[in-house]
Amino acid sequence: MVGSTVALFSHGPQPLEHTLDYSGDRGLLGPDSVSWRVIGDAAAFVGGIRALLVQTAHPEVVAGVEQHSRYRADPLGRLSRTSVYVTETTYGAMPEVEAAVAAVRRAHVPVHGRSERKKAYSAGTPALAAWVHNVLTDSFLSAYQAFGPCPLTVAEADRFVAEQTRIGALLNASPLPSTADELARWIVEHPALESTRDQSDAVEFLRSPPLPLSVRLGYRLLVQAATTTIPPAIRTIIGLTPARGAAQIGNTAVRSLRWALGSSPSWHLALVRTGTPVPTGLFRQPLPTARDAE
Repeated sequence: MVGSTVALFSHGPQPLEHTLDYSGDRGLLGPDSVSWRVIGDAAAFVGGIRALLVQTAHPEVVAGVEQHSRYRADPLGRLSRTSVYVTETTYGAMPEVEAAVAAVRRAHVPVHGRSERKKAYSAGTPALAAWVHNVLTDSFLSAYQAFGPCPLTVAEADRFVAEQTRIGALLNASPLPSTADELARWIVEHPALESTRDQSDAVEFLRSPPLPLSVRLGYRLLVQAATTTIPPAIRTIIGLTPARGAAQIGNTAVRSLRWALGSSPSWHLALVRTGTPVPTGLFRQPLPTARDAE
């Protein structure tokens, strides 16, 4: 299960490949942030998949994915690209953060058209950027609160959301709710959400993409875990119902991943770059650079 889950996020470029070139750079959020702790936990695997599912509830966003993405030909590519973007904006030195944001801006330029309900869309507009960014933030927070080692306090959850608004602001996303409760309400009460054929097709694909057998088990467990954290109103729109026992199975799966993998090696690498003491027992994987292994 561990091997299959890790393989889900290994279909893209290696993030932070040159981060040690920026010794001392604390990045956008820094080692004292709540974000480093949340994104570095195994629950983030669930959060990434949850975000892709929830994002389909917006007809113009899902139209952009359906009309401009290669996800059907490359079912793990979008998940891996999302993972790399989140890793670099969270843990990267400032030049890496800026490069990741610039890459997203470039990718958004050609993404425009009309949705199934005949509304014009452009991926770079503040409103659509806000939906994608805010759902990503809410998904990582929801997954951590459900499957993390210890739920965040209200103050910590608000800090996480406020930290993530700094990333959203770099993409000109607006609005950017600044507390966890405001964010959750904004998503559930969003006036643009609607069931569409594009949405149904995308969710069906996300539920059961044509994955190699070696990674299918881990993916299905994470999808079920993610579904349990989606608010009922959103689940109704996207047509998902968690299987019986999915939350318990999700907890077991994430605990197993945490035990086997430890925390994110990108978090470890960022601590090394910033000269921050590395806590013992937190990391199990080798640093993702050959330089540190020497």
